[in-house]
Amino acid sequence: MKSAYELAMERLNKTAPTVKMTDQKKKELAEIDSVYAAKLAERELFVKDELRKAAEKGDGEAFSQIQKQIISDRKSLTAEREEKKEKIRAK
Repeated sequence: MKSAYELAMERLNKTAPTVKMTDQKKKELAEIDSVYAAKLAERELFVKDELRKAAEKGDGEAFSQIQKQIISDRKSLTAEREEKKEKIRAK
């Protein structure tokens, strides 16, 4: 007799079978993660410097604007990274 977990896993595999990743795809995905982690780190370093300058000047408007910009940058870089990873997974 199968457990509820085993039955659920069988149904899941019927509707969305697991995809085996080749070593090449794993390598490409890791490379994309690495590249985008570097891009994000570079951008955050630049923005943190700008945040520091705005804080020293006491410019609250610029400070909040820069914070919004880094959030936007993170979202766009994450979306771009995931799009590239999906292309690789779809191959």
